[in-house]
Amino acid sequence: MHISGVQSVLPDHRYTQAEITEAFSRLTDCDEDLLRRFHTATGVEGRNLALPLADYAKLDSFERANDMYLEVALELAEQALRGALRKAGIRPEKVDHLLFCSTTGVATPSLDARLAQRVGLRPDVKRVPVFGLGCAAGASGLSRLHDYLRGWPDHVAVLVCVELCSLTIQRDDTSIANLVASGLFGDGAAAVVATGRGEGPEVVATRSRLYPGTEHLMGWEVGQHGFRIVLDPDLTGFVEQALGGDIKTFLADYGLTPDQVATWICHPGGPKVIEKIAETLGLPQKALEVTWRSLREHGNLSSVSVLHVLQETRGRPGAPAVLLALGPGFSAELLLLHW
Repeated sequence: MHISGVQSVLPDHRYTQAEITEAFSRLTDCDEDLLRRFHTATGVEGRNLALPLADYAKLDSFERANDMYLEVALELAEQALRGALRKAGIRPEKVDHLLFCSTTGVATPSLDARLAQRVGLRPDVKRVPVFGLGCAAGASGLSRLHDYLRGWPDHVAVLVCVELCSLTIQRDDTSIANLVASGLFGDGAAAVVATGRGEGPEVVATRSRLYPGTEHLMGWEVGQHGFRIVLDPDLTGFVEQALGGDIKTFLADYGLTPDQVATWICHPGGPKVIEKIAETLGLPQKALEVTWRSLREHGNLSSVSVLHVLQETRGRPGAPAVLLALGPGFSAELLLLHW
């Protein structure tokens, strides 16, 4: 599989972290000084949000929040897909397969059905909407495109991820997990165009890893309130304990060690997670520079983030690269690329 075009898109409403902290403190009963400490610890300096800050006070129900998700997500997804197709030099009617991932809103018919018609995909395009993979969906989606194109190398496959994390705001939740999440997650969309035979970085191999008994580490509690964040403090320790070994094993199966990987495309899950990945693999500070910059400038965009990092990465020609993301399950998605 060759990655022929990548396009990420962010909403127009841009705010500094300080502005978001102040606005969120007004919406909740949380102490602003406490909130500021949590928000500062995320390392995020600014984020793009689905709505103007003043409009979040109107999201007084899951129904209202989800209605806004449907409207904004479709617009961003369309921009991302059109941009990726333009970069790849491929017309919409040439697309054979559409994989759509999102975990911050729900719709039936799924948004990919509406997206396909707005962009001009063929009526016989194969659609696969995926919900629940969270932050891992960008990497997992690329892996599933790779699987599809191994069977249909003459086809064109596209991945679209869209996440509007800010619309899941829980105004009555003062848990540490929600306070951290309110300062960490941002909004955006991204699309990837992939071909079996073409130009661009080539996906050489993929690996998925599901860790049994760890579903408590990350996810949603879904109820009348909508989506309430689950973010266990043990997550960072588990990354240190398990992930490093799995990455090294994956690379060893292809005759590589971490120091032989020229480029790392890592999902910006948060400062502690990024630090643990670098420490466990013995990576130099500059190895995750693009990941750190993405976190600092845009926050964690869930499934979109690793695709945004991919777009901003310039790999070394002829050298191996690794793309990785973590998500609910708890799970990891690994891809070996050749630039």
